Amino acid sequence: MNNESIKLTQFSRGAGCGCKISPKVLEEILKSNIAMPDSDKLLVGNNSKDDAAVYDLGNGTALISTTDFFTPIIDDAFEFGKIAAANSISDIYAMGGKPILAIAILGWPVEKLPSSLAQKVIEGGKLICKEAGIPLAGGHSIDSAEPIFGLAVNGLVSISNLKKNNTAQVGDYLFLTKPVGVGVLSTAQKRNLLKEEHLAPLLQQMTALNNIGEALGKIDGVSAMTDITGFGLLGHLLEMVEGSGVGAEIYYNKIQITEGVKEYVVQRIFPDATTRNWNNYSEHVKFEKGVNVMEAFTLLPDPQTNGGLLFSVREDSLDEIIFLLREAGLEKFTNPIGRIKPKGVKTIEVKLEKEVNRWF
Repeated sequence: MNNESIKLTQFSRGAGCGCKISPKVLEEILKSNIAMPDSDKLLVGNNSKDDAAVYDLGNGTALISTTDFFTPIIDDAFEFGKIAAANSISDIYAMGGKPILAIAILGWPVEKLPSSLAQKVIEGGKLICKEAGIPLAGGHSIDSAEPIFGLAVNGLVSISNLKKNNTAQVGDYLFLTKPVGVGVLSTAQKRNLLKEEHLAPLLQQMTALNNIGEALGKIDGVSAMTDITGFGLLGHLLEMVEGSGVGAEIYYNKIQITEGVKEYVVQRIFPDATTRNWNNYSEHVKFEKGVNVMEAFTLLPDPQTNGGLLFSVREDSLDEIIFLLREAGLEKFTNPIGRIKPKGVKTIEVKLEKEVNRWF
């Protein structure tokens, strides 16, 4: 079989972060009667729904440790490797850290797919690690029913700069550093419906490192931070606000949408995981009159792969945040997509933002 004719997405049931197990099922899996030993060095662990584990090294610095892997979201093996690597490293940035080391995780159906494609996957991962300034220092591989790739990544962070996802404060503004909609585009590709002009923006978004997270970690006014992956914007925002004991309002008209996505939304093309996500979150969400609910249903729970950083910011740090985003070339993400508020009857309210704010 010619490598160029092989479509990796046809060898897996899921795609990218859409493979994630649903929150309700995951909660059942993680139930345990085994009491783990206490450690005052473990700053972040299973007691919260954060992006990575964090361990105090005792010198004002902490180790961030994470792992992430999934089945192909794109047909090209080299691009799949890049996407999976960028997504894995993102958890370090989401906690304000600096990645330092990566180890590869590879599962490959050796009787179905040539090893030369697996080599391209690894090469894609190496290129992203090089871009992040870290070595891909080894790894582990197995013969598996579906192709799987990802990384285990370690990073460092000054404890004073550590960002969690459960520390948002009432009055904070919410920002998101990438558009939403890659789940829709990747589903269109798997169904052979994606237009050629929409492939480039899809790849660019999923391979772009979230390295601005390291700089955001150094800003005291950033109260909480996470990255948007398989549970979609709604799911990861819900984790943030429930963990913080607050609520939120989303300005639907301020959320950036990946180029070409709306064309597929009107055709009702979206991942199965979108419905799964919505079924998990819908009871917590209220829509204000004027919001296109059908479109919002498709995009707000859309599973993102290497999605943007979602962070909350105190009002007194807005000028600093706007400057940082502009310096990083993220000018179109300088409008807040929402705000943290006291928890109401519904945890998240989706509305249209009408006020003109002096910062934006």
